Amino acid sequence: MRVGVSSAMATLESLNFDNSYIQLPEHFYQETAPTELKNPHLIAFNAEVAQLLDLDPCHANPSALAQYLGGEKLFPGSEPLAMKYTGHQFGVYNPELGDGRGLLLGEVVNQNNERWDLHLKGAGKTAFSRFGDGRAVLRSSIREYMIGEAMHYLGIPSTRALAIAGSEELAMRDGMMEPCAAVLRVTKSHIRFGHFEYFYHTRQHDDLKRLADYCLTRYFPEFLASEKPVLRMYEEVVRRSARLVAQWQAYGFVHGVLNTDNMSIIGETFDYGPYSFLDAYKPATVSNHNDHQGRYAFYRQPEIIHWNLSCLGQALLPLIDREDVIAVLDSYPALFATKFQQIFRQRLGLTLQEAEDGTLIEELLKLCDAQQLDLNRFIRTLSHNDEQLMGEFLLSSSGNLSACQPWLDKFQQRLQLEETNLNPNERKAQMLKVNPKYILRNYMAEEAIRAATDGDFTVLHDLMLLLRNPMEEQPEFQKYSETPPDWAGGICLTCSS
Repeated sequence: MRVGVSSAMATLESLNFDNSYIQLPEHFYQETAPTELKNPHLIAFNAEVAQLLDLDPCHANPSALAQYLGGEKLFPGSEPLAMKYTGHQFGVYNPELGDGRGLLLGEVVNQNNERWDLHLKGAGKTAFSRFGDGRAVLRSSIREYMIGEAMHYLGIPSTRALAIAGSEELAMRDGMMEPCAAVLRVTKSHIRFGHFEYFYHTRQHDDLKRLADYCLTRYFPEFLASEKPVLRMYEEVVRRSARLVAQWQAYGFVHGVLNTDNMSIIGETFDYGPYSFLDAYKPATVSNHNDHQGRYAFYRQPEIIHWNLSCLGQALLPLIDREDVIAVLDSYPALFATKFQQIFRQRLGLTLQEAEDGTLIEELLKLCDAQQLDLNRFIRTLSHNDEQLMGEFLLSSSGNLSACQPWLDKFQQRLQLEETNLNPNERKAQMLKVNPKYILRNYMAEEAIRAATDGDFTVLHDLMLLLRNPMEEQPEFQKYSETPPDWAGGICLTCSS
């Protein structure tokens, strides 16, 4: 976050729009104006994201911002459009996809020459809505707003959001009427794997090349002078995707709907739906109640990302040799494993790379599975290197100390190899910087949603303060670091979440 506010910062009416995607051929998208929400009102505003856009947070009028999010006004310079793409949903190719409830409003260029997409989610029907109403509801909007910040402050690449607007309009979800809302998503790219799949499967190879050139120019300019620029881009997408899913697995994040149309080419967590963090370490956890086959279970995420990358590779075959695609895909398992171990070494306070570290990590995960321990709480407790604290944690978690002791002893033996690098206090400080005390758990989001539905947004705002400092002690929020309440297990998440 930049400190202070520049005198050159913009207002809502003077954002520096420079829209490049709309310069592509018209069949890449459909220009569509937002449909107005009934009596929109501002619920939340993200001052840090505002500063990414050079927007002065002190002069962002709440009423005006609500009108922009509610479709009553268009930002001057914006040119709303619904993108066309396709993708594989639960393993099956669907040619009928596209922005069905969101609009790319345009691209804002800040003083650092960074280009940021503004995407209004919940903007109403488009040509790609199919049977949907084009709306987002308050529940899903709050969840997306919260998780973007939670992931960002865990160091996991993610889209973020500038603001949420609520309304008096209602929409039917899961058999109930829910209040509609809109969230203004901000990221450097809304290009999905499915954009490339659309042009490949419709045999529009000239447009496939045009899209690849656009992405190279905008997102990967360092590869433009390469002998094989599209191949270099594909390699980078594979590398970033492997890094991303390694972070998910290391922190217990379950995406829920890893369709190829929900995959960002810049390696960000994208299009949140029924996500969750593991409370107890159960690798078979499925966060999406609609995922009846468990395709997107937590333990399957690395292989699903690999599969999705193969779909992208197939879509690029008119531009890349098949042998090169296969070679890049074959590099993925090692990229994932290396990054996963790197993250876990950091979490365990290990600065050396030892051959047995992989086994140590694997045994830790097996222990957490067998004892149904909360992985994040266990490692946070481990960071303090205090036997009494560990015993208290295991007792509160119904864990068996005698079952955990062999691994704890093995970990202490491993730490002896680190004695010349870090002393115990240095290791503790290092571990506490990467091991969160607070994670966005489903019940926390549910508390914010229930209060907001009753018109009380204080829970949401308090939790946002918490999530922006997940490694800090924050005694006033101590309850959120403890075992989730019993009712948390009954929360049901679906694609409408």
